[in-house]
Amino acid sequence: MAKTEQDRLKKEAAEKAASMVKSGMILGVGTGSTVAFFIDALGKRKDNDGLKLKAIVTTSNRSKNQLEGLGFKVSELADVDQVDLTVDGSDRVADNLDGIKGGGGALTLEKNVAINSKKIIWIVDESKLVHRLGGFPLPVEVLPISCEQNFKRFKQEGLKPQWRMDSDKRYITHYGNYIIDLAADPVPAPHGLADYLDHTVGVVEHGLFLDMCDEVIIAHSDGNCQIFCVNRSFS
Repeated sequence: MAKTEQDRLKKEAAEKAASMVKSGMILGVGTGSTVAFFIDALGKRKDNDGLKLKAIVTTSNRSKNQLEGLGFKVSELADVDQVDLTVDGSDRVADNLDGIKGGGGALTLEKNVAINSKKIIWIVDESKLVHRLGGFPLPVEVLPISCEQNFKRFKQEGLKPQWRMDSDKRYITHYGNYIIDLAADPVPAPHGLADYLDHTVGVVEHGLFLDMCDEVIIAHSDGNCQIFCVNRSFS
């Protein structure tokens, strides 16, 4: 798919998501190229429709700077009680709406915002859809103090670990950690792997976002935007 065509699809999905944001919300805003289109659409709604949000939290400085450039005030997650709606992209989305996220390296903050949100919408183009999670490296953020041991264990488990690099150095996250990308494809038993990673000392967070997403807005090359939903119960 040509980049211009993919950008058109991303913009369509982003504008559909922006139309679902209501004044008075505490809004979570993710990061990535599709979300950048979403932020632009929010700015248009602010100017044209008078959209006023109670608060906005973001998952990256890039999104924060873009929002502030459009006149929005951005808060820290710790300063809000709960997010009403989070709109984010996803690197891969399976049929059951489980996803792989973290291609941009912000997985820890993305998951913290997601877990504190009442509703989550992902906006993607059709190239992100898979029947079974895979087709994209699974990021795992690890502490530098034990990263070598983590890498060896992942290799022994057959998870095909690779260091994420930034030029000729290891990529460093917002929190000063490293990322090990697992190249096992497709992801073996996502819930079992998530549990394994959750209980591995030295792992800060991983990019398996399971049982979290409520709706996915998918832009298709035929010009249609499709919304897939799942039912979740909220406390």
